[in-house]
Amino acid sequence: MSSVEVVLGFLEEAESWRLRSQQFPSKVGGKPAWLSQRGLPSVPGIQCEKCGLPMVFLLQVYAPISGQDRSFHRTLFMFCCRTPECYTQNDSRCVKEEQPPSSSEEEPMSISGAKLCLVCGCPGNKACSRCHRATYCGKHHQTLHWKHSHKRECGSQDAVIVASTLLLFPESELITEPEEEEKDEAEDEDDVTKESVVASSVTDALAESELEEMAMHETEDTKVFQSFKKKIAAEPQQVVRYSRGGFPLWVSSQHVPSDQDIPACTCGAKRIFEFQVMPQLLNSLCVDSTGASVDWGTLAVYTCSVSCNQEEEYSSEFIWKQDFSSDQHSHTEHTEEEESV
Repeated sequence: MSSVEVVLGFLEEAESWRLRSQQFPSKVGGKPAWLSQRGLPSVPGIQCEKCGLPMVFLLQVYAPISGQDRSFHRTLFMFCCRTPECYTQNDSRCVKEEQPPSSSEEEPMSISGAKLCLVCGCPGNKACSRCHRATYCGKHHQTLHWKHSHKRECGSQDAVIVASTLLLFPESELITEPEEEEKDEAEDEDDVTKESVVASSVTDALAESELEEMAMHETEDTKVFQSFKKKIAAEPQQVVRYSRGGFPLWVSSQHVPSDQDIPACTCGAKRIFEFQVMPQLLNSLCVDSTGASVDWGTLAVYTCSVSCNQEEEYSSEFIWKQDFSSDQHSHTEHTEEEESV
């Protein structure tokens, strides 16, 4: 059986026009570039279930499906809570929107003039009671914007209302390229043979009890983590791995979902793996803090296997969050410190 292609995502600076909705971008941070402003997710649909605060846009992946007209334009949007304490549980969100191809005389996306929150770019029907120009997703973002700049702007007809960027992650374009296939084992046969000769001589010198002790220390979790590091070593800056119908690259043998852990889509179809967010992205989000912090080992996104279109509404998909073990976390922090020196 042939393996499913893996496409890697990398961050790159881009001019702002490249990240607008009309360009169908894949990007990280800033505000969501909605594929359509019709049927946007509800405000409660993108609130954190733990703290109740609005989630912040993390990234979006433009992922059309070849041969399926309704998915000619298709984008997946991810949101997460910026409250560090909420990262003890799995509460990030992913919503999907898709559109068929448009005729040459139509706009490439549906614009309905929906009101959006000036702070986060999500649906915002709550307007400032004084100027009625600024709109928000709720009281929390309205208060933040008021303290940040709107108190000075409100009521002045000449003032340009400046959206607050206090909560947003730094914005970058997400560019992609296929992952190069690993060398066939046969290509390295000569090297392996040479290494085996050396290894056998070392093995002969070790007592059986010493070998057993070494094997005990190499736990299953260690093997999985070493495999993870080896796989990403060729492209250590990757922040996304996309492989619809493939398999995630886990960072640990712990907390790996079974088929029963992945809920079916609301249409009844099975959900399949589509892409994952790598821990390397955290280095670019400016979220480091003393103590608790926004954190993950990997975020694996599972989507409807038939990519159903729910009446032009944004539909929810499923995210599985896997964390590093304590030993792995210490190792990654140490590695990052060495790279930054």
